[in-house]
Amino acid sequence: MKKGLIMANHRIDRVGMEIKREVNEILRLRVNDPRVQDVTITDVQMLGDLSMAKVFYTIHSTLASDNQKAQIGLEKATGTIKRELGKNLTMYKIPDLQFVKDESIEYGNKIDEMLRNLDKKD
Repeated sequence: MKKGLIMANHRIDRVGMEIKREVNEILRLRVNDPRVQDVTITDVQMLGDLSMAKVFYTIHSTLASDNQKAQIGLEKATGTIKRELGKNLTMYKIPDLQFVKDESIEYGNKIDEMLRNLDKKD
């Protein structure tokens, strides 16, 4: 039983990695929306049944307006992205995509800055 569970988790991870790679490529080559030019996909988390992919992204801007524009651009491009995924992946059903801003990089930068400030005080 455990072996089947491990194999299923491995497949879920593998599909997530493939979707991450493909979506980055699609955004770079197929989506001509300037709102998503600086978007990088950082992670994809799949539901166990592969019906939904939570796609985490970062943008190279710290402006809130750029972040909002990127989110809107990604939502507008979802149909194109799914269509291209359908052409490139051999899956029975392409998962629904949910784009979520990845806050972990900003959080890490904030922690680094706090640590640097602590070093300066000493």
